[in-house]
Amino acid sequence: MSGIEQGKTIKMGLIGLGSMGRHHARVIREVEGMDLIAVADPMGDKHGVARELEVLPDVQALIDAGIDAAMVAVPTFLHEEVALALAQAGVHTMVEKPIAATVESGRKVASAFADAGLVGAVGYVERCNPALLEMRRRIEAGELGQVFQITTSRQGPFPARIADVGVVKDLATHDIDLASWIAQSPYAVVTGQVAHRSGREHEDMVVATGRLENGIIVSHTVNWLSPRKERATVATGEKGAFVADTLTGDLTFYANGDVTSDWDQASAFRGVSEGTRRACLEPPRAVAR
Repeated sequence: MSGIEQGKTIKMGLIGLGSMGRHHARVIREVEGMDLIAVADPMGDKHGVARELEVLPDVQALIDAGIDAAMVAVPTFLHEEVALALAQAGVHTMVEKPIAATVESGRKVASAFADAGLVGAVGYVERCNPALLEMRRRIEAGELGQVFQITTSRQGPFPARIADVGVVKDLATHDIDLASWIAQSPYAVVTGQVAHRSGREHEDMVVATGRLENGIIVSHTVNWLSPRKERATVATGEKGAFVADTLTGDLTFYANGDVTSDWDQASAFRGVSEGTRRACLEPPRAVAR
């Protein structure tokens, strides 16, 4: 990490001790080379995250504890304020997604870390899912041929932990990021339709479609209204389709069947038929968000 002596234990701080913060505290404590030395949350520590540590009141107190890097797990509307304070103090930082509440705020935060020469990261943990890592590797190796389409489905019940954003910022941010990351191409255009069905201020359903700069079309179905939890990413190309279940970490390849014909008109048809199916890796059973 830039600015930290190689081999030195990183002194970590965590701000936000809620439903996500408690998981970050656990992971930091499990990572070799990291030491959680300070935690902060003005609302206290209802999950018992702090253990022997004092629960500090704010980001300035966290900075004053002498941390090298920080994890930000406060509500989204506080991301800009907290992240900018850490950047100004020279603290490398990872922010829970989304980076901020608005595009303008997000750009301001990103620029602050870049201008200071600091590591500023966003917690898109799905990029670490074994099924998606393997899908991207195989696509890059040409196993799918030309990629035509990437679709995602992220549906399930409403999570009580969410209070200040809708399903777009909480969940769809994962899928919009994933499609671009898997295809290694930015978006050219994206549009969406949202719905409010549960009586909350924020949207609880979105269907988004778009096109990446390399021509791949994308589609994302995301909601908090399904009793069935689903996390699926499908990449379809000229040789078949990869299907990733990111709840379990499974990746399956569905090959296009080979169809031959002596009839000229039929042989000119460039469609596909159902082919073989095979598992691509034996993953650990990991639960994704």
